[in-house]
Amino acid sequence: MAVLAAGRRHSVACTAEGRAVAAGYRRGGECAVDEWTDIVAVAAGNVHTATNTGRSHTVGLRADGSVAATGWNEHGQCDVDIWSDVVAVSAGWRRTLGVRGDGAVLALGSNEEGQCDVEGWSDVSATACGDWHSVGLRRDGAVLAAGNNRYGQCDVEGWSDVVAVGAGCLHTVGLREDGTVVAAGWNRLGQCDVEDWSRVTAVAAGSRHTVALLTDGTVRAIGDNRDKQCNVQSWRRIVAIAAGSGHTLGLRDDGRVLAAGRNEYGQCDVGSWRAIRMP
Repeated sequence: MAVLAAGRRHSVACTAEGRAVAAGYRRGGECAVDEWTDIVAVAAGNVHTATNTGRSHTVGLRADGSVAATGWNEHGQCDVDIWSDVVAVSAGWRRTLGVRGDGAVLALGSNEEGQCDVEGWSDVSATACGDWHSVGLRRDGAVLAAGNNRYGQCDVEGWSDVVAVGAGCLHTVGLREDGTVVAAGWNRLGQCDVEDWSRVTAVAAGSRHTVALLTDGTVRAIGDNRDKQCNVQSWRRIVAIAAGSGHTLGLRDDGRVLAAGRNEYGQCDVGSWRAIRMP
């Protein structure tokens, strides 16, 4: 479960005590998580940086399987109050996905590209949301995808032995059981050039960059680096990662969080966070 999440203009994490903390743009309500309790995982709606994007939402999974959400709700993406028996959540642009204990997937929000057409999915353990596509990881290591496939970001039907997935604006990444990584989709900035990666324990997909956590606690990143979101080479002792539109987060083994990249709204001002929940 994700203890750390990065959106378009904000960052969020859950603490060891079950609270949520957030940094960044607040006027849309996406950082209004102070009253949440019993949180075990978080998700942040992300979208590519553009003049017509920015509004977002935040989702929190409670220990009892219920879900909380706050922020932009024009498409009903925050109407999660009736959900129960949820074991994993993810958030994309204008939508929210939840995995139930029985492996079925719930979806709320915009479905203009078919990104919420997940009612037929089964035996799913985790999901990821891109801007216009959704990805599901099955318990047998296969991967499902729905939504916009203009750049091949949904061409994942041949993937196997996958243990984690991530979705960016127009690309998808998968972590294999052997520590290698696969990717599909738009690659103009090199965000899918992961074929030589190994010893990877976690992956995250930002809008146009891809991040990997290695077995030795170091981090590597590839793709768009215009906002220095890939400048993570010096990070050490990392146990979890997250990638947003133009920034990257890393959770250290002492419960503190590092950040790199775009910070015009304070989304990287996470230095004061303490006792973040370990994954």
